[in-house]
Amino acid sequence: MTTQTAGRKLTVADIADARAYERERDQFRAHVIELKRKRRVHVGTVVTLLFENRDTMRFQVQEMARAERILTDEGIQEELDVYNPMIPEAGQLCATMFIELTSDDEMREWLPKLVGVEQAVQFRLANGDVVRCTVDPQHASQLTREHVTAAVHYVTFEFTPAQVAAFGEGTLLEITHPAYLEAVELAPATLAELRADLG
Repeated sequence: MTTQTAGRKLTVADIADARAYERERDQFRAHVIELKRKRRVHVGTVVTLLFENRDTMRFQVQEMARAERILTDEGIQEELDVYNPMIPEAGQLCATMFIELTSDDEMREWLPKLVGVEQAVQFRLANGDVVRCTVDPQHASQLTREHVTAAVHYVTFEFTPAQVAAFGEGTLLEITHPAYLEAVELAPATLAELRADLG
């Protein structure tokens, strides 16, 4: 990993062993469910962005280790290498983007129409500034063992210090894809969470 992983990124020491995790799991899971409720933003009818942080990613790794019975430090480190890029550093926001389709018909209709939608997400700040997302192709390729459909994407937003300062009331999350023009204003609880990520 790069030196950038210092700071907020998870290390093997942050991941509890199986028995220790079972003892804390119910309480930690309840915490993460509440956290995700504040950090989930629905944009239009079929796209949702979940803004990730250290706790949501620790939960992901702990649950992966639990489900796949990963018991070695090396195995845990492989998971951390996959998920650590989704923990935002100061001045960054990272999100998992879901195209939420429940039927085969919807998938056949929407997935071809929404090609490239992961490149068309942006914040519009109250001062008029626009912060567009970037997609890390290496991170996308690391997750091929997850959902291999285009129903899940991983996006990052990089803010300048001035944009961080302007990130507040009136901020919109927009999708500018020609087949899906949607925008939503961030709720106060979501703003508070994301300001903490940016700080």
